[in-house]
Amino acid sequence: MNSAKNILKEYWNYDSFREPQEAIIDAVLQQKDVITLLPTGGGKSICFQVPALVKDGVCLVISPLIALMQDQVENLKSRNIKATTIKSGATQDEMIALFDTIKFGKYKFLYISPERLQSLFIQQKLKELNVSLVAIDEAHCISEWGHDFRPSYRSIKILKELIPDVNFIALTATANKKVLHDIAINLDLNEPEIFRKSFFRENLAYQVFNVEDKLLRLQQIFVKTKSPAIVYVSSRKKTAEIARFLNANNFKSSFYHGGLSAIEKQHAYENWMTEKTPIIVATNAFGMGIDKPNVGVVIHFDLPFSLENYIQESGRAGRNENKSFAVLLKNENDIAVYAQQLKKGLPSLAEVKEIHRKLYQYFRIVKGEILEEMLQLQVSEFCKIYQFSQKKVGTVLNILANNGVIEMANTFNQKSTIIFDKSSKTVISYAINNIDTKNFINSLLRTYTGLFQQEVKVDEFLLAKKNNCTSRQVIANLERLHTDKILIYHRVHTDIEIKFLVPREDDRTINVFSREIVQFLKQKEKKSVAFLAYIQNDTTCRSIQILGYFDEKSTKKCGICDVCLAEKRAKPLDVSLMILSILKQNTSLSSQEINQQLQANEKDILIHLRSLLSDHKIQINYQNKYQLKQK
Repeated sequence: MNSAKNILKEYWNYDSFREPQEAIIDAVLQQKDVITLLPTGGGKSICFQVPALVKDGVCLVISPLIALMQDQVENLKSRNIKATTIKSGATQDEMIALFDTIKFGKYKFLYISPERLQSLFIQQKLKELNVSLVAIDEAHCISEWGHDFRPSYRSIKILKELIPDVNFIALTATANKKVLHDIAINLDLNEPEIFRKSFFRENLAYQVFNVEDKLLRLQQIFVKTKSPAIVYVSSRKKTAEIARFLNANNFKSSFYHGGLSAIEKQHAYENWMTEKTPIIVATNAFGMGIDKPNVGVVIHFDLPFSLENYIQESGRAGRNENKSFAVLLKNENDIAVYAQQLKKGLPSLAEVKEIHRKLYQYFRIVKGEILEEMLQLQVSEFCKIYQFSQKKVGTVLNILANNGVIEMANTFNQKSTIIFDKSSKTVISYAINNIDTKNFINSLLRTYTGLFQQEVKVDEFLLAKKNNCTSRQVIANLERLHTDKILIYHRVHTDIEIKFLVPREDDRTINVFSREIVQFLKQKEKKSVAFLAYIQNDTTCRSIQILGYFDEKSTKKCGICDVCLAEKRAKPLDVSLMILSILKQNTSLSSQEINQQLQANEKDILIHLRSLLSDHKIQINYQNKYQLKQK
């Protein structure tokens, strides 16, 4: 059997483990249940991948996101390690074939979502495998106190009954003591060994700046910083806009968001990794599986939702242990918008019940009835009919999906696209000759940019509002322009597809997990309040604030955050001894000459010169220069 270190060298080409990876791997190989809390960039995956390769059999990895599973599977395959996942929408016959392939093909990793574990068929198939280890990634999702609670994670402990002799390793990058306790209880772990690495990053300077002109500050940062960088923004539109701005100012950048095609994402990612475009402007869709050691700065152009998100995203800087920066730009308007979005996006329990009831009403489902097929939901239309906030409806849909009331298809947030198929001159000529669509074409050109260069996502309801007409009229106009070969219109017929998993019982359905919903909403609010407190507290060291949030008590200042640097600047530097030392080596010097040699703050030097004069340690000569006091 290969040792852990041999495996590490063979597949990852590392000679040694990072602290505390080796101790974690030893505990796993001793068949202990383990909980691992390693901050972003701490090398969590190696903690289960290496022991899984040492052991015989297949490692079952529970992961919450399809994209994350696919990314890790591809990463393992690139190292010639056999890994797979159950593709979305797989039929029972396809799954039977897949499990046979795993069983007889010496596969080492099977990635699976927690929702899949609720299937009796999957449970039976897992019992037939030689499972060597169960790894639960993003384990904080199991706790209602965690920042991304998913009730489906509570079903994972069924594995303790299905494969009782297999040990578990639960991994997370963001958890406090309460969440770690919840992980142990809800996974039914047997006296788990807990490994925690401090969130303190000696080389990472957290800096929060209050600025009105953020674009100017970006330029200033990138004039000084030449290392690869990530700029996080809150919307897909901003990624392209800010990347264009940076490129126009001679900073090579690309952009990345969830709406790009797989090819576009790969192109942007590779350009950044190879540093053809060392700056990438992205939404938080960019991050899973990203491991670029020499990222020198991560900038939050817009406010992230919580400290957990902020720490996870900022942690992508400085993984090579060189000094790096986590910069957050804010102003009073950001804080007002953040508070407003929180209010708009967090429904009350009564609103959850109301939106849930209206969903059945929208599809004309009567009490006690359940429809088996997927149903198309136009979210904008639904919100317009019942006067709901789109943000609240989005939150409620996620709550219903997480609690097993509905199933949502992956079409959520997809948009129709258009691209002009003719030159701008031809389009203008068409508009002049077709007066009834002239205003509509002008509205398109005013609302969206890049329509002649690339496919652009459009919102038919937004266009209807701008043109004071119905969405049906907008669709008819776009379809006419498509027929006339002025543009290419790819219409998405629905925002989302949903399937009801339980019969209609209205409030009775919600009452079953109402306590969890209330707790989830309170946690969301509490986390946003904590984040606002962090960015508005400019008197306590940033690292001390972050460590305190994650239950690490520390009074040691980092010395490199914006708060610590402000404190250093506020206190006059004690340079008296340095001044005396310089004057011992020189007959006499002016204050400017002293300043040049010390390279200290001129104001500090003048303060100390006056102090030394009053203490009669130095004097001013006839040349108006400073020298040591003559005895």
